[in-house]
Amino acid sequence: MSVPTEQLIDALDAEGLRHLRRLPPRRSVRCEWPEWVPPEVRDALAGTGITRPWPHQAEAATHAFEGRDVVVATGTASGKSLAYLLPLLTEASAEGEGRTLYLAPTKALAADQARAVGEFAVPGLIPAIVDGDTPFEHRQWAQRFANLVLSNPDLLHHSLLPRHRMWRSLLKNLKYVVVDECHVYRGVFGAHVALTLRRLLRLAEHYGANPTVIAASATAADPAASLSVLTGRPAAAVTEDASPSPGATVALWEPVTYEIDGEPQQASTLSETARMLAQLVRRGVRTLAFVPSRRGAEIVAAEAKSRLGADPASGRIAAYRAGYLREHRRDLEADLREGRLLGVATTNALELGIDVTGLDAVLLCGYPGRLASFWQQIGRAGRGDTEALAVMLAKDDPLDTFLVHHPEAIFDRPVEASVCDPSNPYVLAGHLCLAAEELPLREADLEAIPGSREVAEQLCEQKLLRRRPGGRYYWIGSERPEVALRGSGPMGVDIAETSTGRLIGTIDAAASHRLVHTGALYLHQGESFIVDELDLDDGVALVHAAKPPWTTMAQEITHLEVLAERERLEMGEATLCLGEVEVTSNVISYQRRRLPSGEVIDTQTLDLPPQTLRTVAVWWTVEPESLDGLKDLAGSLHAAEHASIGLLPLIATCDRWDIGGLSTSAHMDTELPTVFVYDGHPGGAGFAEQAFRKWREWLGATREAIGSCECHFGCPSCIQSPKCGNGNEPLSKRGALTLLDRLLKAGEGPVKATVHAQAPIQEAAPTEQKEADLWPGDF
Repeated sequence: MSVPTEQLIDALDAEGLRHLRRLPPRRSVRCEWPEWVPPEVRDALAGTGITRPWPHQAEAATHAFEGRDVVVATGTASGKSLAYLLPLLTEASAEGEGRTLYLAPTKALAADQARAVGEFAVPGLIPAIVDGDTPFEHRQWAQRFANLVLSNPDLLHHSLLPRHRMWRSLLKNLKYVVVDECHVYRGVFGAHVALTLRRLLRLAEHYGANPTVIAASATAADPAASLSVLTGRPAAAVTEDASPSPGATVALWEPVTYEIDGEPQQASTLSETARMLAQLVRRGVRTLAFVPSRRGAEIVAAEAKSRLGADPASGRIAAYRAGYLREHRRDLEADLREGRLLGVATTNALELGIDVTGLDAVLLCGYPGRLASFWQQIGRAGRGDTEALAVMLAKDDPLDTFLVHHPEAIFDRPVEASVCDPSNPYVLAGHLCLAAEELPLREADLEAIPGSREVAEQLCEQKLLRRRPGGRYYWIGSERPEVALRGSGPMGVDIAETSTGRLIGTIDAAASHRLVHTGALYLHQGESFIVDELDLDDGVALVHAAKPPWTTMAQEITHLEVLAERERLEMGEATLCLGEVEVTSNVISYQRRRLPSGEVIDTQTLDLPPQTLRTVAVWWTVEPESLDGLKDLAGSLHAAEHASIGLLPLIATCDRWDIGGLSTSAHMDTELPTVFVYDGHPGGAGFAEQAFRKWREWLGATREAIGSCECHFGCPSCIQSPKCGNGNEPLSKRGALTLLDRLLKAGEGPVKATVHAQAPIQEAAPTEQKEADLWPGDF
């Protein structure tokens, strides 16, 4: 980067700068090759410029070579790939029979690794990509000949394990399993992947193999424990990073504030991100802008181009996200890697380890929800020899506002541990059925995961499994059960032009209710389309191109029922509970809003089926007698709900789109004023439980965020929510402060704790999920 970072910061308008932190450069340390690495492998690596490894690469590779499961958890661009490549390249060069299965969370990352491996001229290495785009005859070839199969957990789950007899040769000779970017596997998705990996290891053992698991992760808390949760086996961790770093300047930014009718209003974070992207691209700075939604990425790219006008650099800006056709994504990746693109507005789809060396700057349109993601995203720049620039622009929500004014919560706090619970009965039941269908379950299989025996007995009562003499469980269901790893399942909705039938993109079936309902405005690479019809039965949304002067926003209603209470804290006038709930949501209408003012033009009704979620929630109640003088109880509860959802990612490994909430002046189950916050995943993901355990820290930070906001009546930085189905009405900032003060004060007195037995397992119905840009496509 030819422009010093100080000049770039000045050019970005320092009025919004709230904090500047310089990360010092780090010198590299080299070591000698481990003795077991053969000369032909050393020569092949030298041909690509790798003459000696860094110590963390050699240490992790040696663990794996000696048969110990290992995870290397070091910074971005620290060469983690070589740690798992050394053992498998050594095996291939010796013409051994050992084979390797490489698993990446996305197709793009697997393709990038295949490209990188292809540069090594190691004799005996036969790589093959096997994913949803691989023709059947190529899969057959890979089954027989490839000693490095690059794939993803989805194909493993949907294709390889159900057809394990066809993959007998691979499983019989499986020596290494590589789990790349394993920090991605958290929450319910992580539980699904953990159980899928355990099914893989079980089948490998059945065919006589005992593969070593090699994992790569972003910097994480206790990575060895996280890998052990995924595999059910002990693991070593390598965390000392010996790779070089040019250093970086990290700026925390708050969009400029202006006044309307005496109330402070912030400039749009999307607009500010687009402005910065345009300014950096104009100066020739290669920049990635991470935007939290697909729609937002499209808006940022389009506005940045518009700001550049006739400048030739405007043609070197693009959006990148899931939902594009495969060929389009590969072209964009190549253009970015080879420098033809200068600026890319992307979702988290480019957060992972695709090699895009040479980037100068990164913009974060809002906090990504987790410190691990924050460091991963800013680490995408600065892979060369010059200092990088990273800017995080605060969104209008309580957490972002809190962080830019409390930078120590970012820079002086350790990264989170991944939350993953393979014993979640809602997840476990389906995988036990699949495992039994693949190979009868043994006693040892059930002993490996707490609660498995109870779940298996319930499956027997449901006539899905049968326990035979000797203790084995057999699958007796009529059809193989459908288990979706990523919540909404592999079946998505195709988006096609009404007039031509041209396929524009795809979207998750559940997210289609909000994003491509009939009448919705849909954005794709700067083009806008109006949805003519959403046909959920056929899985297609028909659209036509249009540029209306309005946008659309879906509205939904939510009903919540308490199913069972797990734990309770009684604190005088207030009570805090943790338990199981059932949430029913229904998108009932949408608003057309004028651009750019946001004025509501009209509201159109929709006829879409409800979606039901059984999950875990934390909730708190207050006695009405303690609220005398509170004028707007409903608005106070609603505002406290919004703010507490916004601050939960501060203490739980989630973002606000992973959780939901509901507030009511008199809930039918509690008969009291109540605020609910629930996990947005079937069976729960551990977020509500963390909130219950750390409730003082959570609600204390919520109270501080509301109280320190400069607005008078509430704004997106404190109590308004971007996902509110009621249009952020009613809300009372002053009332929310009163409620939280009384709850926190009640917690200072005597507390009576009660623990109940957990409720029996109930089948979880599909639910709407956050749009996931890590979705790799159909399988």
